[in-house]
Amino acid sequence: KQARSEAGRERKRRRSRSRSREDGHHRRGSRSRSRERGRRGSRREGSNGRRRNGRSGRSRSRSPSHSRGHRREYDIDEGRNRRRPGEGDRTRENVQYPTTARPSAARDDTKIAATTRTGGVYIPPYKLAKMMQGVDDKTSEQYQRLTWDALRKSINGLVNKVNTANIKDILPELLSENLNRGKGLLCRSLMKSQMASPAFTHVYAALVAVINTKLPETGELLLNRLILQFKRSYRRNDKPVCTAAAKFVAHLVNQQVAHELLALEMLALFLENPSDDSVELAVGFVKEVGFLLHEMSPRGLHSVFERFRGILHEGEIDKRVQYMIEGLFAVRKAAFEGYPSVVPELDLVESDDQITHELSLEDPLEAKPGLDVFKANPDFQADEDRYEKIKKEILGDSDDSDDSDEDASASSSGDEEMGEQQRGTVSGPPGAGKISDMTETDLVNLRRTIYLTIMSSLDFEEAGHKLMKISIPQGREGELIAMIIECCSQERTYVRYYGLLAQRFCYLNQVYQDHFVDAFIKQYQTIHRLETNKLRNVARLFAHLLESDGIPWSVLGMVHITEDDTTSSSRIFIKILFQDLAEELGLKRLNERLQDPASVAGGWFDAIFPKDLPKNTR
Repeated sequence: KQARSEAGRERKRRRSRSRSREDGHHRRGSRSRSRERGRRGSRREGSNGRRRNGRSGRSRSRSPSHSRGHRREYDIDEGRNRRRPGEGDRTRENVQYPTTARPSAARDDTKIAATTRTGGVYIPPYKLAKMMQGVDDKTSEQYQRLTWDALRKSINGLVNKVNTANIKDILPELLSENLNRGKGLLCRSLMKSQMASPAFTHVYAALVAVINTKLPETGELLLNRLILQFKRSYRRNDKPVCTAAAKFVAHLVNQQVAHELLALEMLALFLENPSDDSVELAVGFVKEVGFLLHEMSPRGLHSVFERFRGILHEGEIDKRVQYMIEGLFAVRKAAFEGYPSVVPELDLVESDDQITHELSLEDPLEAKPGLDVFKANPDFQADEDRYEKIKKEILGDSDDSDDSDEDASASSSGDEEMGEQQRGTVSGPPGAGKISDMTETDLVNLRRTIYLTIMSSLDFEEAGHKLMKISIPQGREGELIAMIIECCSQERTYVRYYGLLAQRFCYLNQVYQDHFVDAFIKQYQTIHRLETNKLRNVARLFAHLLESDGIPWSVLGMVHITEDDTTSSSRIFIKILFQDLAEELGLKRLNERLQDPASVAGGWFDAIFPKDLPKNTR
């Protein structure tokens, strides 16, 4: 303790000595500067050269007190004590302190928000809402600036919150904002967020795809800015910005907001003069958009991979990039497995509603940066009313939605009562009629049960056994037949499992056989509605039933092979049907079945091989 106290006293003595030394330095420095000013004045008086006085020959050594730090400290102290012209003594006694509140508290917050730069002053949301309510003139520039700030904050907040799980909840909130006025803000927020989080690019692209169906000019503006940013960053060799812009464009192509030709143009630009960075960007770009190009433009994708092969054979790029190209060829061989164009959770737009912008790298594009800053609008209120109508068309009226919610709650509360009504146990006055369910809920449940049973069975015997246990109501046997045909048509290729299952039911009961005959007639009459793959599967299913005698051959009597009675789809159906019969039965047995006396006598095949007119015979 004594040592500590002695050390403290020593420090105090050193501080007092340094203060006294600094005061002496200041005083000597002021005297030396006054002598220097006198010498400078004497030098200016001479007209022929500089006259030196007697003391000019002396060596002017600078003392330690004239160091730069002391001079600066003195100037600061001297400036603090310097008085302005006409200013009185600002002593402690002459200064009058205000007794009212601080000036900042007395300012008008609305004027501050209206006159300062956008985003320069933070205003809490509750205070901003209160300020907007306090403005009487809704068309004034002051009110427009407040609404602009609120719009900007709302758009930024919604864009920052969006992800795969909540995108369906964010979209109505975003569309409720005035996106006609804030489309520049939306595009800027999307580009900034995508640059900061490239892993969420597919989410932002899905968000843009939905907005593009309702407001196409917003999607076009974003695409223009992305293309301009890509070209600018590519010229400047700014790899991070170029990578982010290319990835965003790739996902917009996947969402059909941009045309696939834009992706091919970008790939051609990457591979025109290949370098390590450009080839690396091209490899990443193909992984993002390759699945779509494989379906939409296979020739263009083939030419891109031929160029990759040429670059690989030249061997002028780095080994690391060569390995990346080899990995890309492996991904292509696996049909881009693991790199889907659109994940199912983000496939939110129907193909009929998609609006594709056909923009090119060579087109004159405009970024329109003026849309990002506030500008007073003389028609502000009219534009707001116009967007309110657009919002009602997109989202519907809130009153209607409330009514629908009430109806839904009422219907849910009456489920139990409706169940009793369907069972015929309605409590009411005597003589009240039985209430029937017209929503066909039972039919939907029956179809679901049949479908799940068919798809979950290991073989046709297990499926037939499970389906027979289902209590199918009388008159609903046709639903089972229709579901078997529908499941068969949905497969990529024909699966013999469905033919054996249909054969089992035809052997089991004559009712199912009659329903398959009716289904054949109905399918043939509406065969033009099916795609080629579905048509092939259905034709092979009925060919299996014919060759196994699951249905009678007399069903072919309704097939008329003439130029007027057939279409291209029906002719393809008949061709696949007879090709499969010939493959299963053989030409000899097929000819015997067609020349069977009973069949000829019944005239089953007269319409297939018409002999009434030479035109039809040909």
